[in-house]
Amino acid sequence: MNREIDGTLCGCSILSLCCVHSQSLDFSQNPQMLTGSWAEYTHTAENYLRGCKWAPDGSCIVSNSADNVLRVYNLPPELYSSHWDMLSEMSPVLKMAEGDTIYDYCWFPKMTSMDPDTCFIASSSRDNPVHIWDAFYGDLRASFRPYNHLDELTAAHSLCFSPDGSQLYCGFDKIVRVFHTDRPGRDCEERPTMVKKQGQTGIISCIAFSSCQSMYACGSYSRSAGLYSCEDGSLLALLPARHHGGLTHLLFSPNGYHLYTGGRKDSEILCWDLRDPGQVLFSMHRNVNTNQRIYFDLDQSGRYLLSGDTDGVVSVWDTLTAPPDGNEEPLQPLLQFQAHTDCTNGISVHPFMPLVASSSGQRKFCWPSDSEDSESDSDEGNVMSSSGVRQDNALVLWWAGPLGSTNERSQEEEPAVIES
Repeated sequence: MNREIDGTLCGCSILSLCCVHSQSLDFSQNPQMLTGSWAEYTHTAENYLRGCKWAPDGSCIVSNSADNVLRVYNLPPELYSSHWDMLSEMSPVLKMAEGDTIYDYCWFPKMTSMDPDTCFIASSSRDNPVHIWDAFYGDLRASFRPYNHLDELTAAHSLCFSPDGSQLYCGFDKIVRVFHTDRPGRDCEERPTMVKKQGQTGIISCIAFSSCQSMYACGSYSRSAGLYSCEDGSLLALLPARHHGGLTHLLFSPNGYHLYTGGRKDSEILCWDLRDPGQVLFSMHRNVNTNQRIYFDLDQSGRYLLSGDTDGVVSVWDTLTAPPDGNEEPLQPLLQFQAHTDCTNGISVHPFMPLVASSSGQRKFCWPSDSEDSESDSDEGNVMSSSGVRQDNALVLWWAGPLGSTNERSQEEEPAVIES
C-alpha cells in the first residue's frame, strides 16, 4: 500500500502549521476531541490497540494493534487549513503487517517528511528479525537478524535508536545487542547486562536514551532499571527494584536530571533523581491492573507528564509542582479526563503542537488468569478479565491548547468519549 505523497505534510506545511498553532499546552480545562480512527479496528475481532507514537517531525502518527499491523496516519490537513469544522474520521495512509505479535516499534529519530530517505520505522515481532519499514511507501527496507548463543534467530523485546540514528539498540534476556543502521544483517555488538552474576537480570523490556548525557536506561521484567554508558555499555548504576511488576516503559526528562519508570500491574510511575541514583523524588498514581504496556509521555519542556490507565482515564501531572525535598509523596494530577471507555494504553504528545494522541483497547477474557510472574509480553493482556467493560478500540486526537479554536462536535461523532 503506497502512501500518498501529495497527502504527506511537506516541510513548508509543517512549518506553517507550527507557526499558526504555536500555542503551548493548556491543561486548565479538559482537552477537546478533534477526530480519530474507529472503523479501521472493527474489521478483525477484538482488534484492540497497543500504543501510538508521533513521528519526530510531527507530520504523522503510527499505531500498533492486535492484528499485528502498524498503521501510519497523516496529520489531518484540515488542522493546517483552519477548516476544523470539516474534520472527518481518520484513515491510515500506510499499513505494514508483521508476521506475529509486535513486541516493540520506534521511529527513526532524524525522520523528516522533507527527506523520504529518513522516513522509516523499526519493529520487532515474535519469531521474526527486526524489520525496518519505509514509512513513505510502506515497503520493507532492511532487516537486522539477532541470533542467540545457539545460533538461533531470536526476537528483540524492545527497540530504541540512538539519538543520532546511527545505531539500533535491541533488548533481550540479560543482554542488549547494538546494530549499526547502515549495515543490515546479523553483525552486532553484544552488551550483557549481567557480568559474572552481577548486574541487571531479566528480559530487557524497554530502552530510552538521555538527550543530555552519553547514557541510556534499560528496564527489565525483573522490576529493575539500569543506567549504562553509550560508549561501551558499562553499567553506571542499577536502580533498586521499587516497582511491583516488570517495567514496561521509561523516559528521561529533557534536562537529563530525572528518569520516569512504570511497570505492569503497578499503580505507580516513579520519578528517579539521576543526580543521586537510587533516590525516588516522587510518584504518580494511575490504575494499572493489567500486564499490558500502559505508555506515558512528556511534553517537549518536560513539565507535563501524561498517562492513561485501565479505566480509560488520562491523567496529567505538572512535574514543576513536585515537592523539592524528595519525600516521595505522591504527586496529585493537575487534570484527569475520561478519554475512552476501555483501557487507555497509549499516549503521545505532539512534538510542537498542543495535540495529544491516545489509543485504547485490551484483550477480553471470560475468566481471569494469573500470569503475573511471566517474563514474556507476548500475552501481556492475558491477566485482564474485562467482563462488563465496553469495548473501545480507537486512536483519538485531542486538542490541548486554548479552547474555542474548534467547533463543538456532537455526541454521535464522539463514540469513544464519556463526558467527565
